[in-house]
Formats: sequence, C-alpha cells, structure tokens
Amino acid sequence: MPDEVVTTSQTLAYPEEASREMIEAGVFYGRKKNKTNPKMKPFVLTNRAGIEIINLGKTAELLENALGFLKEKVRNNGLVLLVGTQPAAEESIMRLATKFKMPYVTNRWIGGTITNFRIISKRVEYFKKLRSDFATGALEKYTKKERLGLEKEMNRLKEFFGGLENLTKEPDAVLVIDSNMHTTGVLEANRLKIPVIALANVDSNPECLQYLVPGNDNSRRSINWFLEKVEAAMDEGVAARAVVLPTVEGPAKEPIAHTHGK
Repeated sequence: MPDEVVTTSQTLAYPEEASREMIEAGVFYGRKKNKTNPKMKPFVLTNRAGIEIINLGKTAELLENALGFLKEKVRNNGLVLLVGTQPAAEESIMRLATKFKMPYVTNRWIGGTITNFRIISKRVEYFKKLRSDFATGALEKYTKKERLGLEKEMNRLKEFFGGLENLTKEPDAVLVIDSNMHTTGVLEANRLKIPVIALANVDSNPECLQYLVPGNDNSRRSINWFLEKVEAAMDEGVAARAVVLPTVEGPAKEPIAHTHGK
C-alpha cells in the first residue's frame, strides 16, 4: 500500500515527525471495510484496496488526550491495569508493568478479575503464599507426591494470576491493546465505571472506550509505538509526583554584612 495514501495535507495537521513515526509503524492500517464498526467511520480517512485507512490526525489528537489522562493518574499514584494477551503485545506489556509496578494480564482475562476483585485477590494471595512456602522450604514436611501436587497448583496459579500481584485494589484505569480481543475486561471496567484506554482498530466499539486511540492493534511495530508513548507519559507522571523537600535544620545564618572601603 503506497505511503502517499496517508501523507496528504488532510493528515498532516500535526508535527511532521509524529506523522512519519506513525506511518513507519503502520499505525494507519485499518480492517476490511465490511468489518468496520459504523461508529468508527469518523476515524477513517479513506479506503484503499478494500482496507480502511485510519486518519492519523484523529489518532494523534486522541492519543494526546489519552496520555494526558494517563499521566495524571500516574502522578496521583493511580493503579493502571495493563492488558495485552496477543503475542505482539505480551513482552512489552510485561516490561512496562514491571517497570512501574503495575498489574497486568498477558495470558487471558479471567472473568471477574475486577468485578469479583475480593475473590480474585484471595487466589492471588494463595499463589503468593505457595510461592513463598516453596522458597523458604516450608513445604518440606509434605511427601514428595504432595509437594509435586502443590508445585503443579502453584504453576497453574502463576499462569492465571502471576501478573495480578500488584492488583491491590480495583484499578483506577484499564489500558488495553485491542478492545475486541478483551471484550470481557472492557465490559467489566465499564460496569464499574473504570476508564478504559485502548489502542483499537476500526472494528471496535468506541462507545465502550473512554480514551480511544484509533490505530493498528495487530502489528508489533504499531503496538510498540503506542506503548512507547504510554511509557513516556507514565515516566512524566512519576516525575511530576510531589516531592517533599527536607527541612533545613540549624540556626539561621547571620546576614552577610557588606562593608565599604574606608
């Protein structure tokens, strides 16, 4: 697909460098026209060879809005649940979550992850206890067969709940790569009125996404482009947190006397 499709003056109402970044990352690639949600039409620039072309001007505008919201949440020590189970997103989501000590989902969304938070948190605590018991040797009192059974259980729990160790309360926001792939999670967040930030293609329902960023949610390059922007915003949020300056102790210094030569 030729690049000139997305480099018209209509799409360059934002910095050229940002335009080039998005084009190189393939953010503009939509879905086939027959798969497009009619509610996403305002974010479509044109159609080429049966593929919808996303208006990157709209993407840039909505991205700025989403990142501003995210930065403010992080600045106020908000908890953001990061969700991306597709192979193209998994590694970057885990790295980002680890860096900022945020909970994440990269395997599959367990029904009730946030709507049944109390039950899920008990399973997470049980997983953490099992892991701790294995590390400290507290399970040596059990038979080998029993320990193997507990180890199998621990690994099973890790697969489902390992990323939720930092989910200490209902999240203040949920960030999703491909809302269609994570419909259950989006609906749970909507039910609890938790804002959803999403990189979502034209086959998505924008009414479920409070902070929609229209873009290619399937390509690794496009996903990484988006998550790099997310990481920068979170870095800014952390840096903007109030810093308490230490109190200066000791007697006040005497003012310096200025003498004039006689």
